[in-house]
Amino acid sequence: MLEDGRSFRGRAYGAQGTALGEAVFATGMTGYQETITDPSYARQLVVQTAPHIGNTGVNGDDAESRRIWVAGYIVRDAARRPSSWRSERTLDEQLAEQGVVGISGVDTRAVTRHLRERGAMKAGIFSGSDAERPDSELLAAVQAQQGMEGARLAEEVSVDDAYVIDPADHGWQGEPLATVAAIDLGIKSMTPVRLAERGVRTHVLPAATTFEDLRALDPDGVFMSNGPGDPATADVQVALLREVLDARIPFFGICFGNQILGRALGFGTYKLRYGHRGINQPVLDRRTGKVEITSQNHGFAVDAPLDGPVTAPEARYGRVEVSHVSLNDDVVEGLACLDIPAFSVQYHPEAAAGPHDSAYLFDRFVDLMAASKTKESL
Repeated sequence: MLEDGRSFRGRAYGAQGTALGEAVFATGMTGYQETITDPSYARQLVVQTAPHIGNTGVNGDDAESRRIWVAGYIVRDAARRPSSWRSERTLDEQLAEQGVVGISGVDTRAVTRHLRERGAMKAGIFSGSDAERPDSELLAAVQAQQGMEGARLAEEVSVDDAYVIDPADHGWQGEPLATVAAIDLGIKSMTPVRLAERGVRTHVLPAATTFEDLRALDPDGVFMSNGPGDPATADVQVALLREVLDARIPFFGICFGNQILGRALGFGTYKLRYGHRGINQPVLDRRTGKVEITSQNHGFAVDAPLDGPVTAPEARYGRVEVSHVSLNDDVVEGLACLDIPAFSVQYHPEAAAGPHDSAYLFDRFVDLMAASKTKESL
């Protein structure tokens, strides 16, 4: 049931009951396990545009976090049984085990077209006895829930306790090249692994981390992750990042981290009509002229001028330019500071389910930290 009264009927899938959230669509043809365990999907009902879901089951290795985060799951043709040597259980079983209410047998193309025309909106999935209530009651429940604008969710999905990902555990030989403090706003497990593969020891820290906490680690760089919710609510993280930028500590942010950098520089953010979600989003790297196919999951974007460089509204940070742009709708997909060591992208270069066009960004971060070390030693 969508908030404008449009409804779709199907079969119960996963747990039964009620799931409320924002209905969004994801265009990835593969990687459904990575999708549902991405914390950026917290409080969202995900519509998979790929028709066949569950074909390869689920396993203990491909999850991007400690649990499923989607609030509800909407698919067309759910696999009757998985077929993969890596499968440990069915997707249906895992959804039910974790209490995630889903629905199958839905015309997901019709749902997607509706959302593309009218935008992401509040929605609900109802099954079992909950589905027997009058439609008017179901619609009222959908409309009464909080929308995504103004939602502060990063603290809800972040870790409570810090942990460390060491390069030696991921194939790196020799001493670490650098130490990074990564602020977990909904981090995916593959992100610190990508850093570890490049010789970086990563301390993953809670969303409420303070600058004093960072200083105690004496990191070579600071990273802010992807995450759910409205970046306009992230005042704590914006204030923290400004202290990082003032200290000239190298910074790299992705997704939510990109929006926080935008806000720290003084730009605004806004909600997209239906967002970018999937692993087939084309982005232009304006510095190299190359087009990357990227993995994305965001419903908000940075409001920054595409014609740059410009002086940041927070002028003490100097010049900044939009480094990457979406080829679908000209949305800002990256920011690069020219006078301080900081950059960010709106998409997911770790992309465990692929594609890997953007892996070079982790190398760029390592190079930025190395250059900062060299400057300090001169």
